[in-house]
Amino acid sequence: MEYTKLADTDLNVSKICLGTMTYGDQNSEADAHEQLDYAVAQGINFIDTAEMYPVPPKAETYTRTETIVGTWLKNQPRDKIILGGKVSGPRRGMGWIRGGPPSLDRANIRAAIEGSLKRLQTDYIDVYQLHWPERNVPMFGQYLFDPANEFESGIYQQGEEKVWVSIHAQLEALSELVQEGKIRYVGLSNEQPWGLMEFLRIAKEYNLPRIASVQNCYNLINRGMEFGMTEVLYRENIGLLAYSPLAFGHLTAKYIDDPAAKGRVTMFLGYAQRYKKPNVVPASAAYAKLAREHGMTPTQMALSFVYHRWFVSSTIIGATTMTQLKENIDAWNTKLSPEVMQEIERLHLTMMNPAP
Repeated sequence: MEYTKLADTDLNVSKICLGTMTYGDQNSEADAHEQLDYAVAQGINFIDTAEMYPVPPKAETYTRTETIVGTWLKNQPRDKIILGGKVSGPRRGMGWIRGGPPSLDRANIRAAIEGSLKRLQTDYIDVYQLHWPERNVPMFGQYLFDPANEFESGIYQQGEEKVWVSIHAQLEALSELVQEGKIRYVGLSNEQPWGLMEFLRIAKEYNLPRIASVQNCYNLINRGMEFGMTEVLYRENIGLLAYSPLAFGHLTAKYIDDPAAKGRVTMFLGYAQRYKKPNVVPASAAYAKLAREHGMTPTQMALSFVYHRWFVSSTIIGATTMTQLKENIDAWNTKLSPEVMQEIERLHLTMMNPAP
């Protein structure tokens, strides 16, 4: 395993991060602990979770993932594990998360971290992230910014954007938690270039915690990070934690080989609208064909592509079986030839970002 320094922090994170969002739904506690033990044995020191997990989010499973991770974490040398967590923001239809938080204000951020720490059985979280922006931005499969198209509710007049807690106030709330030792560093997730730059500007102007990382979707069929955000990452020294490198299993080709294959796509109908768009299937098939023509599995090629991009600090992987987990970790050793990379770019230009 290789490691990299995360932005300006003192965290040396493994280039692969184990995601946990299936724990408590698709994976039992015993499954989860087996995965965690195996990952650590392979040199992975970075574990990512969230108060909202498992996914898809449901009232009856909310917080199970953190509880499961906590029963494992309490028996680990805490200083050897780098733990990422997330606070959920306001979102329609999720009233069971802290009563449906109307905002990312001080009270909600503090309530979220206190609950997470208790469930995780730890005193601190290394990288605490805002799971999604409170303001109206395209995310989770949306791709157009339209301030008049408020996704949360119909209570705003045409052309009127929702009222949201200022970035300054959000950073102030997080700063208190840093000072109290409950979190070490601050990160964002599902964020856009303007938001990241605004967080950085305000942090510098008011001496508040500087953003260390951004956790965004990035894979062969969603390369939106390359349009504007990568320059920000480079010039501002921000780490990218890339999630969904296999595009909800589409890039493993299992749904190409068998459209009824067991997985989140077939188990949770209507979930992950990002991958319902017209070119997802033909693009996934084309990448699978390319991988097999060069003696790789589609999984190996898709993961290697993300693992070794210059702007990716760590790639968040997830699995529901140990076989999947082992293949995902082993794919680190797959290196893509210049010929394969050239063909990937050709396919990308032919079917650009079918799953934004």
